[in-house]
Amino acid sequence: MSETLHYDVVVAGGGLVGASAARALAERGLKVALFERRYCGAQASGVNYGGVRCQGRPEVQLPLAMRARRIWDRLPELIGIDGEFVRSGHLRLARRESDLEPLDAWSAMAQNYGLSTTVFRGAEFRERFPWLGEGAVGGSLCMSDGHANPRLVSPAFARAARALGADVRERTPITSVTHDGVRFQLTAKPETGDELHVSCDWLLNTSGAWANHIAGTFGERVPMHAIYPNMWVTEPLPKFVGHNLGVYGGGVYARQVERGNCVIGGGRGTGDGEYAQPSADTTRAVMREACALLPALRNALLIRTWSGVEGETPDDNPIIGMSRTTPRLVHAFGFSGGGFLLAPGVGEVLADLVTQGETATPIDAFAVDRFAAVTATHAEV
Repeated sequence: MSETLHYDVVVAGGGLVGASAARALAERGLKVALFERRYCGAQASGVNYGGVRCQGRPEVQLPLAMRARRIWDRLPELIGIDGEFVRSGHLRLARRESDLEPLDAWSAMAQNYGLSTTVFRGAEFRERFPWLGEGAVGGSLCMSDGHANPRLVSPAFARAARALGADVRERTPITSVTHDGVRFQLTAKPETGDELHVSCDWLLNTSGAWANHIAGTFGERVPMHAIYPNMWVTEPLPKFVGHNLGVYGGGVYARQVERGNCVIGGGRGTGDGEYAQPSADTTRAVMREACALLPALRNALLIRTWSGVEGETPDDNPIIGMSRTTPRLVHAFGFSGGGFLLAPGVGEVLADLVTQGETATPIDAFAVDRFAAVTATHAEV
């Protein structure tokens, strides 16, 4: 019988949420282990679009979003790199005049949370954003938003956690988990070597699209299904996109990095719940809409397309908070395509829950049992 490893906290899943939680907990002096079945940041956290935006989020997310946004300014201090974070501003476009009214309403609501946005329309809009095409008639600009490189940020949080003393184990999936009435008992199987036996006081379920494996084990399976966001990148182009772009009602989003490449996304790829593939048909259809918004893209060459596996909930809000069935089990998953900005803030919230038993950031809207009376209509993951 191999020796049992003992930890204060085990983090199940090495995406940006799990890695940021591991870093925050290690910084607070706890003995932490993070188990990731592949590589930290290799799933949705590392292949997403990279938008760092508060604008356009549901009101219930704004306190958490504002807390998270402050962390992005501290990346060099926290993880040793800036993650190519650029405070570019986020411009949320209106396709038609009727879309401007909800942009006005959202802007007024956001003021209550200290978030400033400005809605542009008519001649002022055209003068300020001459690089936009006829596909947009106005838009709301939030200058505190921006974008970053997810391929850099997520692994850097895991490295920072390790530097603070966390035991970060990649290619080591958790194969079983139980609660013996006192502590969690887990087994994990490294890619090489013997099976590990692990005991911990706290278990954080940050397993992304696969989090129902743990949630279901403890009677808290949620109606979450897999989605496969479709994205691509162009060849380097002369700089012309001034902001991170989104569209009211969705459909397309775009940003341009310092090297000149435009990262564009919209629609869905395909997948089987485990792996994802971009869709050529979706890419062509969304690219036509992108060109209507950004005429400079019309002759651009696409050099890479990709997708990833993310978990989506029925209300597009994540699951964050304490288990309702099992003491010291904490969930954080189901970010529905909007978790990149939030994740560092969620990591701090999870550290609050473990070390203080509560958090000052409102998270009641994200309770795991809010779907208890809902019958899932999608295939669950």
